[in-house]
Amino acid sequence: MATTLEVPISLDEPHNHSDDSVVAVHNLRKAFDGHVVLNGINLTVNRGETLAVLGRSGTGKSVLLRLIVGLETPDSGSVRIHGQSLADLSLDGLNAIRMKIGFLFQHAALYDSLTVGENVAFPLDHHRQDLSRSERSGRVNQLLAEVGMEGHLDKMPSDISGGMQKRVGLARALALEPELLLLDEPTAGLDPISSGEIDELVLKLQREHQMASIVVTHDLHSAKTIANRLAILNEGNVVIEGRFEDLEQSEITFVKQFLKQS
Repeated sequence: MATTLEVPISLDEPHNHSDDSVVAVHNLRKAFDGHVVLNGINLTVNRGETLAVLGRSGTGKSVLLRLIVGLETPDSGSVRIHGQSLADLSLDGLNAIRMKIGFLFQHAALYDSLTVGENVAFPLDHHRQDLSRSERSGRVNQLLAEVGMEGHLDKMPSDISGGMQKRVGLARALALEPELLLLDEPTAGLDPISSGEIDELVLKLQREHQMASIVVTHDLHSAKTIANRLAILNEGNVVIEGRFEDLEQSEITFVKQFLKQS
């Protein structure tokens, strides 16, 4: 597991990293129909580091991921990937950036009509045509082995459990060897044993690939297990950011209530 960073808690200033952070969100604002979802938040994540973003339902956690991957456009502020502002990129440039981002959707979002192997091969077939068919096939087998799903190549998504679908979703997210991994509620809907297995798998993949990761979750135990830092959102703002120990020692009323209820 990556080394836990010593991070001071600051409610007024963004958490600062070096200029070569993989992702940097600055003063990000987003509203829908007049309802402010994100109200000028600042977050950065470096290579090999995992940030967990927590908060109640509807606090903009998933919107944050959609903004980072360019599926939504911010009202103001910026998202930078390796120093490049998404707003400054052409469609081709944005697509090139997206190829460096792996995204595990909340419900795995596998294609029902494709087998497990075909789901994992999908990004390779579309973006790595420089690889031969046998090379792509070998990559699929390697990825499925990494997530403990070897032997399930020809099964349909409907034939495997929710936890296994999450594993396949992770394999697909890793297909293009991303530098940034975005995980949207990776343990949602899973029983405690399956949730623990997904947490251990994420930790294993982090050790092996040293990606930057952002995990959006309402699962405090999972966040504590897999993240170096945690940030809690409320009413569009980052209420606190730091290590789990920092959150535990916080005197902020909302933070104390959130930890107690989680």
